Amino acid sequence: MKRRAFITLLGGAAAWPLMARAQQAMPVIGYLDAAAASERAEVIAAFRQGLGDAGYVEGHNVAVEFRWADGDYGRLPQLADDLARRKVAVIATPGTSAAALAAKAATGTIPIVFAVGQDPVKLGLVASLARPGGNATGVNFLSNELVAKRIGLLRELVPAATNIAFLVNPTDAVSESVIRNAQSADDASGVRLVLLRASTPREIDAAFAALARERVDALFIAPGTFFNARRVQLVVLAAHHRIPTTYSVRAYADAGGLMSYGTDLSAMLRQVGLYTGRILKGERPADLPVVQPAKFELVINLNTAKALGIEIPATLLARADEVIE
Repeated sequence: MKRRAFITLLGGAAAWPLMARAQQAMPVIGYLDAAAASERAEVIAAFRQGLGDAGYVEGHNVAVEFRWADGDYGRLPQLADDLARRKVAVIATPGTSAAALAAKAATGTIPIVFAVGQDPVKLGLVASLARPGGNATGVNFLSNELVAKRIGLLRELVPAATNIAFLVNPTDAVSESVIRNAQSADDASGVRLVLLRASTPREIDAAFAALARERVDALFIAPGTFFNARRVQLVVLAAHHRIPTTYSVRAYADAGGLMSYGTDLSAMLRQVGLYTGRILKGERPADLPVVQPAKFELVINLNTAKALGIEIPATLLARADEVIE
């Protein structure tokens, strides 16, 4: 072998351990989600954008270990335990309180960045919004706190409604809190609340079949990852049964739903990625305040209203942030 070739080979061999150490040094994020990967493309895109804002690109200077519960919330504790055993640098749970609670139960030391729909202080995830104080921080969509507001908008849309159905996912960790908020709103307004439960696509079909039997005038879909992932099924069934329905995020209205009221989901999920990146750079979750939305979108699908024979009140149209025609 020629001397130059030997030196080149020797230099390459010497570099192998350095390359291996560099690859091992790449931080690993654990990503825990209650849904299926096929249902969360928009969420993953927003999360990656937030990571990019913090200077991290998956596969370049950070790795992501994805764990999907595929709609089976009972699998979340096992998946969270697996990520904790792997000693990932951060666990991100962008989407459900159940995933955040599973991660919190699995580790008290690995940083957690969550996105939840209910007050994380009441959930036990943080000590306070301004100073979380532990190993978790993230985003509160305020979805559950807006239940009364959404029911009020639905009554404004259908003022003659006396029976309003409320569809909830019983496997969601915060379903009972959402139900209490809805019942309080209906007690104050004097309408009758018809509670329906569904945690599978088949149960969603059965819930809509029950609408006719209960003589429901309008329907409100509870916020949550499972229903968001099934939004096309929900919108199609609402149209088929000709039931005025309101939802928690604009993706429903974009898919043909009648009306939505909630925060900009993409912006909040980008914040999860951004906080994850900031923690990778050395910031502590205890010092990062929980982010809450300052603005909410009211979106009305005028095409759907016309198809249902509903005339949107002028006062409601005037307050809409967007009218889809």
